[in-house]
Amino acid sequence: MTEFASQTSAPDLDEPDFDPDDFGPAIDDAPVSAFRMTPPTTGEQQLSDRASLQRVAGLSTELEDVTEVEYRQLRLERVVLVGVWTEGTAAQAKASMVELAALAETAGSQVLDGLIQRRSTPDAATYIGSGKADELRQVVLSTGADTVICDGELTPAQLTALEKVVKVKVIDRTALILDIFAQHATSREGKAQVSLAQMEYMLPRLRGWGESMSRQAGGRAGSNGGVGLRGPGETKIETDRRRIRERMAKLRREIREMKTARTTKRAARQRSSIPKITVAGYTNAGKSSLVNAMTGSGVLVQDALFATLDPTTRRATLADGREVVFTDTVGFVRHLPTQLVEAFRSTLEEVVDADLLLHVVDGSDPFPTEQIAAVRRVINEIVAEEGVAPPPELLVVNKIDAIDENRRTELRGILDGAMFVSAHTGEGLPELFDRIRAEVARNDVEVTIAVPFSRGDVVSRIHRDGEVLSTDHDEQGTIMRVRVPAAMAGELAELRVS
Repeated sequence: MTEFASQTSAPDLDEPDFDPDDFGPAIDDAPVSAFRMTPPTTGEQQLSDRASLQRVAGLSTELEDVTEVEYRQLRLERVVLVGVWTEGTAAQAKASMVELAALAETAGSQVLDGLIQRRSTPDAATYIGSGKADELRQVVLSTGADTVICDGELTPAQLTALEKVVKVKVIDRTALILDIFAQHATSREGKAQVSLAQMEYMLPRLRGWGESMSRQAGGRAGSNGGVGLRGPGETKIETDRRRIRERMAKLRREIREMKTARTTKRAARQRSSIPKITVAGYTNAGKSSLVNAMTGSGVLVQDALFATLDPTTRRATLADGREVVFTDTVGFVRHLPTQLVEAFRSTLEEVVDADLLLHVVDGSDPFPTEQIAAVRRVINEIVAEEGVAPPPELLVVNKIDAIDENRRTELRGILDGAMFVSAHTGEGLPELFDRIRAEVARNDVEVTIAVPFSRGDVVSRIHRDGEVLSTDHDEQGTIMRVRVPAAMAGELAELRVS
């Protein structure tokens, strides 16, 4: 078993000596204008609210008797990570553990140690084998951890067996991602989608022992002691399962109703002929930062995995005066839980209806091609189920300010045709806008139309959604040679000049 380094140093709580004279003039002498602040953006307010919710440290979840535990809320504190390396290189296995550590820290936990085991397949009983499970127990005791996180989706039997050995709470990668989604969901639809995904994951993993597992007697009573000695009827675990199924059915109805409202808004955007650009990609690749840099909006930005769950739409104007709509979507990750893909189906449909897909990649990641493959896998599943052609894709490598020139050259060779930008410094953004303009105008149609003076609305719409190449005037109106989207060209057919 290979150790994976992770130490977290405690902050120094000693307060430094404070002398007001060290900081120049007294605050009372400062002008009032010096303290005026611009109002915070929506993203800044969300970030402040998110930072104000802190997990309480020091509450032990050590299991004195595993058989007494039935239903527990997920609470992450001091954790040990464990993964099974079944394929790929050692660097890829370590990168997967680094990502798991980032997920754990995003959920609010403190990573104490990490272990990787080389196996051809995970152990069917305890995920890592009985001998390694005993070693993991010793690591838990030596570090004082109260939670073990496994880098994979464990079966209910594996969770129970491993928990009995290590004597602390055990969760898997899927439960960890679900916990992060539950913390970050803000909209009504997002919360409903997360709740549905959690219940789908929880349903087969409900556990109970002792009397709570007893069943109602079947057949004749003589086989189990007769009257008065039968089981209590519907057990607690059966009751919980029934209530969860009822709640899941209600959530599915609510999500379908909310999907109707989203579909209505999407149809309105389609009628406007404004090109729709969806920004998708791996989690923490800088999608929200890129949307802010391109539109000047205040979308929530945080250096954390799955900071954005609710899609955000913002408008921007290209150099030729045409308006476009950017939609920021939820990020993807390797082994994204199936429950989340199903629950966030209505949100992910933004990808299907896009005129252009900006696929954002983290240029500082050691394995960007694996990120690209994970994102495309999910997108292809969505497109296949919808039965439509995938939108044109433009690969955008972000965070190039964090890599050197040699790495940039290497990525240019690997990712042919990609755009290289930095949302932080603005490098490459003008070239990206030019590329977007070219991609958006690829299906445009050039027409010459005669617009009467009474149809000023047509002229205004052409300036907004298309490009005016030349204009001339006569006694009836304006002769315009324009380049517009194909859908608008059909609407202007009655004004066309032969």
